[in-house]
Amino acid sequence: MLTKILLLEDDLLFGESIVDVLEEEGFEVVLCRNGQIALDETYKNHFDLYLLDINVPLIDGLSLLKELRRANDRTPTIYLSSHQEIETLSHAFEIGADDYLKKPFNTDELLVRLHALLRRSKGKGRHCVGELCLDELHKCVLMEGKELSLSLKEYQLMALFIRNAGEIVTKEMIMDTLWNPSEMISDGAIRVYINRLKQEIGAELIVNIRGVGYRLVS
Repeated sequence: MLTKILLLEDDLLFGESIVDVLEEEGFEVVLCRNGQIALDETYKNHFDLYLLDINVPLIDGLSLLKELRRANDRTPTIYLSSHQEIETLSHAFEIGADDYLKKPFNTDELLVRLHALLRRSKGKGRHCVGELCLDELHKCVLMEGKELSLSLKEYQLMALFIRNAGEIVTKEMIMDTLWNPSEMISDGAIRVYINRLKQEIGAELIVNIRGVGYRLVS
């Protein structure tokens, strides 16, 4: 699965040159020319990284990130801006930026910082299967960038599926994860939680392996 990056840049020529560099590195990139389009894209898609300019139309890059962080979106973020003021730089980090590159910059430096940030974020326990992401740091599951409303057991079960995506998750594995060994659990109790997850993410994503268990489609 390709790493997906949102690039917010209103200078079309510059933005397309960055897209070319990133796509040559094997990334999937969505270029947005104003902050409103970028915000809309975060609602529709899960991104692994944000690259944001500051002075862009409709919603500036600082206000955009502030809104995303308020919505508990912790996607790693690098600002790409010509701003030199220490106040702007300080504010960017205060609202949740992870890194900052001043224009003009060397694209090799961008790639070094980008790869380093992605490695750190993966090390914090973020696992994605398509549009479905497990964020172990914040103990939540996201679908298309939006946090699912899950109980503790539902979260634990969804985490089990994501960690074992494409593999069979047996009924015994589910019982061991959700309940104490001394508890008597029926197949019906397991089905209740499976059906709840299907309602949240789509029934087609969890396949019943008759008599054995279930599998999350990867």
